[in-house]
Amino acid sequence: MKFAIIGAGAIGGLVGARLALAGEDVTFLVRGRNLQAIRARGIKLETADGKEHVTGEVRATDDYAAAGAQDVVVLAMKAHQVEAVLPSLHHLLAPHTVIVPMQNGIPYWYFQKHGGPHDGHCVTSVDPKGAIAAAIDPERVVGCVVYPASELVAPGVIRHIEGDRFPLGELDGRSTDRVNEIAAAFINAGFKAPVLDDIRAEIWLKLWGNATFNPISSLAHSTLVDICQYPLTRELAVAMMTEAQEVAHKLGITFRVSLDKRIAGAERVGKHKTSMLQDVEAGREPEIDPLVGSVIELARLTGTPTPHIDTVYALVKLLARTMQEQSGHVRLRELDEAMAA
Repeated sequence: MKFAIIGAGAIGGLVGARLALAGEDVTFLVRGRNLQAIRARGIKLETADGKEHVTGEVRATDDYAAAGAQDVVVLAMKAHQVEAVLPSLHHLLAPHTVIVPMQNGIPYWYFQKHGGPHDGHCVTSVDPKGAIAAAIDPERVVGCVVYPASELVAPGVIRHIEGDRFPLGELDGRSTDRVNEIAAAFINAGFKAPVLDDIRAEIWLKLWGNATFNPISSLAHSTLVDICQYPLTRELAVAMMTEAQEVAHKLGITFRVSLDKRIAGAERVGKHKTSMLQDVEAGREPEIDPLVGSVIELARLTGTPTPHIDTVYALVKLLARTMQEQSGHVRLRELDEAMAA
């Protein structure tokens, strides 16, 4: 299959590298130093077991027209970056092309082909102008939930930390040839890619932790295990997750694991910095609205109070605004002996 991966960051790089190593036809749509590095040396994947894999059998370009029509287009950028690629996206599309968004949080398409009382509702926290929903035919979309943790450690170099699950699902829950073919390609590349009949429930299961641990970690500058093992932040996490669970329940979502088990899973990840903490430390715009703002939006839609989520959202939004205004980043550093004295 011909895969176009838009973005070669932590997740796009991981997916594209694994697919290419498995023999799929992969083109990265990238810019800047990543483009230069992949063109010159291919893409390097450092796996969790310490091994390195390099594939030069990939193409990298910033010219969508030159890339041409694809079988699958993976949107592997953050939610606030999707709108910028819309004017060029049509160059990659043939009548059969499938689009697989890989954004964290509530996706822009959440209520497309939903069938419930909110069918067709635009999730404005991730698609403020409705531009994404208007530009991408929902018939093309296959939902995906991203579980792996990885990092872009240098241009064209991806470090896989843990996790290998990419659950997939049609928006209306059907089992189709196309979703099964994409799943087979992912499985052949070494991922776990179950095809689900309710991809939205899986989105909530992942978001349940992300909407909680990401903002807490970015404010406290602490890792997952630290948050889970410190009583006060664990209590805050439980309160936020309880509120999010109530929102999900009102949308017809049933969680297949308990709250305690979900927290235990985060704790087992260990000393891992969440993506939001990594963004704050690097001075990048964090994914606040897809991960937290979207939950608040759906809480308002369903008439659900979320006081703990609201408070944490306000604080992390202010942090992001301060970083933007001062063109800075926030990172803890060790005191030298003179400063400590």
